Amino acid sequence: MPTKRVKQMNGSAAETETAFYDALNRADVDALMALWADDDEIVCIHPGGQRLIGHAAIRTAWEAILAQGGLQIMPSQLHETHTLMSSVHTVVEGTTAASGEPAHLLATNVYSKTPRGWRIVLHHVSIAPGAAPVDPQAQILH
Repeated sequence: MPTKRVKQMNGSAAETETAFYDALNRADVDALMALWADDDEIVCIHPGGQRLIGHAAIRTAWEAILAQGGLQIMPSQLHETHTLMSSVHTVVEGTTAASGEPAHLLATNVYSKTPRGWRIVLHHVSIAPGAAPVDPQAQILH
């Protein structure tokens, strides 16, 4: 089987975030995992799930989640805090619930600047209570 080429992200943390949601929507686990830091201490927490630490645990979880196809998540209302070496983003993830109704999740994505560019060190998602939170001053990601 030929090896899939994965684009290197050396731009901003926002570009890495855009690539992350694009990989989720395309169910591309290789592209998704290429965006994580090489550090063994990376962390991922899915809604209602356990804390996953390290590449193997995180990859296994994403493979199971994406086995049926892409997620069609639309991140919006970005709020970011950053320094020269780290960037913390919170977003509202718009998606569709199993019932077919619109659903909203709250996500925190933490990025670290590495020699390979901005990489994910933490992705934590929880279910948003009630209707989608509205922040008129927040940015919408595309």
